[in-house]
Amino acid sequence: MAKKMAKTNAVRLIEQQKISYELLSYKTEAGQPVDGITVSEKIGYPCEYVYKTLVATAGAKHYYVFVVPVAEELDLKKAAKVIGEKKIEMVAMKELLGLTGYVRGGCSPIGMKKWFPTYIDESAESLDFMIVSAGKIGIQLKLAPQDLAKACHAKFAAIV
Repeated sequence: MAKKMAKTNAVRLIEQQKISYELLSYKTEAGQPVDGITVSEKIGYPCEYVYKTLVATAGAKHYYVFVVPVAEELDLKKAAKVIGEKKIEMVAMKELLGLTGYVRGGCSPIGMKKWFPTYIDESAESLDFMIVSAGKIGIQLKLAPQDLAKACHAKFAAIV
């Protein structure tokens, strides 16, 4: 009998909003995070469909969430311009869990402890579906980009 995956906050929230999704899982070494390209290989989807969630700050408790393709890097200058800040930097790994409720490698843009302004790279907007973390290492969510934007009140922007 197949082991049932536990529901995460992200999954509960999209179900509450009646958003269509698919859960994808992959094996990890004792819950250790793996890079996004490896996740893409493990779940059998091209990198272009798999996105990572990054959290940045402009200081003084101004936090922002960015969802970018796993093979790309967030362009901090472009992202700062999009959000109207002079400069932003990535949040330190040690702050991530307390800030979002998620660990590195399992950070979902949906269901963080507190809502932060969220931006999805515009490359996702034309896709039929995209894949993001479901809020736990080893579980990914497959859903329409517009549904993800709805679920986390995100905007699409050029950030890579």
